[in-house]
Amino acid sequence: MTKTRTEKDSLGELEVPMNARYGAQTQRAIENFPISGDRMPEAFLRALVMLKKAAAQANMKLEALDKSQGDAIVSACNLLLDEQDIRSHFPVDIFQTGSGTSTNMNANEVIATIAKEKANCDIHANDHVNYGQSSNDVIPTTIHVSASIEITQKLIPALEGLIATIERKAKEVSKYCKTGRTHLMDAMPIRMDQSLSGWASQLKHQVNGLKVLLPQLQKLAQGGTAVGTGVNAHPKFAETIAEELTLLTGIEFSKADNFFAVIGSQDVAVSVSGSLKSLAVSMMKIANDLRWMNSGPLAGLAEISLPTLQPGSSIMPGKVNPVIPEAVAMASAQVIGNDTAITVGGQAGNFELNVMLPMIASNLLSSIKLMTNCAVQLGDKAIAGFTVNQDKLTEALDRNPILVTALNPIIGYSRAAEIAKVAYKEKKPVIEVAEAMTDLSKDELARLLDPMKLTNNQD
Repeated sequence: MTKTRTEKDSLGELEVPMNARYGAQTQRAIENFPISGDRMPEAFLRALVMLKKAAAQANMKLEALDKSQGDAIVSACNLLLDEQDIRSHFPVDIFQTGSGTSTNMNANEVIATIAKEKANCDIHANDHVNYGQSSNDVIPTTIHVSASIEITQKLIPALEGLIATIERKAKEVSKYCKTGRTHLMDAMPIRMDQSLSGWASQLKHQVNGLKVLLPQLQKLAQGGTAVGTGVNAHPKFAETIAEELTLLTGIEFSKADNFFAVIGSQDVAVSVSGSLKSLAVSMMKIANDLRWMNSGPLAGLAEISLPTLQPGSSIMPGKVNPVIPEAVAMASAQVIGNDTAITVGGQAGNFELNVMLPMIASNLLSSIKLMTNCAVQLGDKAIAGFTVNQDKLTEALDRNPILVTALNPIIGYSRAAEIAKVAYKEKKPVIEVAEAMTDLSKDELARLLDPMKLTNNQD
């Protein structure tokens, strides 16, 4: 049997594991919500503890909290933030009370316990650690702070790294020309670097979209307390805690323009999730292009060979699969699913409080993490190391009757279509058929139908 100690809250006494640093309210949540077995993300919990530290510092500055108590809370937060496994102190399920009160009280209880262990003064979870705060502004604030940190410090750098990898690879492969494809069917030629430039441009657009949303994400609900009126918080608490969080993170946080909006809704999180969904769509497109280009090696396109990372089959020796693009495509699908859940969560702003906050927080941070890791892996283990199979490119280009499109201005669409039909039917190079069916010389046709020259119209 696990040894326990007796803790009490406003509902009465409760047995809590002897070594746990949390108290009765956390224990009630553990017993009430055995829903998924999944805990809140580490990024969220670290931001929550950071917020508690900033709150203590702000309250001391405003002389609303005794310095000895405030210093003890700050020290406790520092100890928690230094721990490798901070989640061990936060056992509450994601699917809990919609305000996230259980997770907020979990943090308050753990910090109070550690503070009392380290300092010779009384520290109360509600009266001191949670002073001037409510779960209703703490959890929305933590969503914004954690997402801002993860996007600014991890996701955007990862995407910019992927863009740089794509652009370096584009320079390497600029000498290669391949058959373009529309509707998965042969189309006019395109250079390899032109194809990759499209990927880079897509991702730059997505980075810009995230950057546009960051100023909104950096406006905080903290100071609005229970319903947005700021009850029980110092009048200058909102500005002061934003300043403290700015110092702690290096990110420019400020108080929200309207507390009622950011506590009663999660519109900003929904917008950020939408941007992450858009990013996931771009990532899936790039992943699928890589899969198609790598397909084969005999019966597919086989335009490129992705790095060999692991055996591809438990039964077929020698088979190698495009595992990184597949993983990225699956993660992208998950982000799209996360966005659906966040969208549903966003409409759950019932009057003065959104009541799906923990789920929104978890899914939003999951999407950021998935896209961050996918960007790194796709760049490092797929794009940076693929090789071009020039023979396959040339073979397809030489047999591509669509090249006859270049003759439209000279012989007209109808005659060009006739040449293409004959080339398809007789499986002959288009230049050979065009020489027989027009007055153009072979040298002139070679110049007009040169695939590389046909890619230079926009250069």
